[in-house]
Amino acid sequence: MVKKHKLDKVDRQILYDLQKNGRLSNVELAKNAGISAPPCLRRVRALEEAGVIKGYNAEIDPESLGYTVTVFAFVGLISQAEVDLKKFESMVLNWEEVRECHMLMGEIDFLLKIVSIDWDDFQKFLTSKLTPAPNVSHVKTALSIRSEKELPGVPLTVKPS
Repeated sequence: MVKKHKLDKVDRQILYDLQKNGRLSNVELAKNAGISAPPCLRRVRALEEAGVIKGYNAEIDPESLGYTVTVFAFVGLISQAEVDLKKFESMVLNWEEVRECHMLMGEIDFLLKIVSIDWDDFQKFLTSKLTPAPNVSHVKTALSIRSEKELPGVPLTVKPS
């Protein structure tokens, strides 16, 4: 678990800009934050080392690569002992189809976001990996019709200078 990191106005501006566009150059980041490039780079590295910035990646359109099915699976486990929860999470880490895994409080133990090429591909994943997995008691699924909003990160705000 990452400890809470105190952020000043400059840090918040840097995070805001990187979250909107992770490809911004250090010079552009520094200009937007109102500082020079060397201290900006030091701040970015400090934010990375503190775990505030977890990484950088490209946002890829699933349909352009043939992934036309997105399903949310609500998974219930037989045992909710911490060791069993960790085993399930470790297993899910190895399933490329699962793009998100969230442990929930309440009736459902985990929510998984799964992408597949087509419905048959999803059914194969469901019947060969997910439902027969150790400790899984039940799985309910919901097919996503469309996604209008998918934002990474958190709702950062910066005050205009």
